[in-house]
Amino acid sequence: MSLGAFLMLKTAAALIIASAVAASAEDWRVEVLDPAIYAGAMVETGDKAPDGLPDGLIAYAEGDIHAAWFVSPTRRYAHGILGDAIEAGGLRVRTDQGDELTIDLPDSMVFEDRTPRIVDLNGDGRNEVIAIRSSRRSGAGGAVYGLREGRLTLVAETEFIGRTNRWLNIAAIADITGDGISDIAFVRTPHIGGALRLFRFKDGLTLVDEINGFSNHAIGSPEQRMSAVADIDGDGDMEIAVPDDSRTTLRIIDYRGGLTEVASIDLPQRIIGPVLTEGEGADARFIIRLRDGVIIAVTR
Repeated sequence: MSLGAFLMLKTAAALIIASAVAASAEDWRVEVLDPAIYAGAMVETGDKAPDGLPDGLIAYAEGDIHAAWFVSPTRRYAHGILGDAIEAGGLRVRTDQGDELTIDLPDSMVFEDRTPRIVDLNGDGRNEVIAIRSSRRSGAGGAVYGLREGRLTLVAETEFIGRTNRWLNIAAIADITGDGISDIAFVRTPHIGGALRLFRFKDGLTLVDEINGFSNHAIGSPEQRMSAVADIDGDGDMEIAVPDDSRTTLRIIDYRGGLTEVASIDLPQRIIGPVLTEGEGADARFIIRLRDGVIIAVTR
């Protein structure tokens, strides 16, 4: 993009944004960024998963589970919510000792996901792997796997949505409630009036709270990163940034005895790309890709 084109784009977008933000979130700032600088950050990169999905990547972490990826591509669940009808029939991990362990799902299920997430959820020094697992009859649910007695084992799960071709997308994995244990937040049915649901990981997954009106995914897109978590206001608590169900408003959600909306920032165009974080503390901000190549920063 030429400098002149960028300046015209920035001026037009800034005028629309200024009006929208002033009406909805006085303490929040929205800045239009140079797409030439941030375009590279919008692209999801990583190592391609061996024996995995066409667009699957390997997740890495320090700890007993060093790497994880989805394997055994299958067409046995023709939902295609992530852009194709190829899902995963298994999950494979590599330990810090170099051993590879695999868990295979029955024919009635698939991993309707692209890249697993590796987190030590409860701080016990053992990693967990978080995945989206779907039943061919009952739709999607959250699943947590870990190493137990040298085996890769299902250690916690949510109930399935209850109907085929119904999906969920992970929104955040962090200590949202402030109890020192990482929580898992996801948007249930992000394409049809999605609900943001927060689960605590302790002796299983327990539903803490939920609120409605969210979408962190577009049907048919491989992009699963349309939400992010950060201490955006510097108060020591983590906030979740999730688009509303039209993906034209960014909703900032805090936990205050329950999931609470603390800001709603209207945007001039629909979110089509990732919601990323940049910086820490008072310098933290959300970087977001909108339609027509517009990239913005949202700051408290």
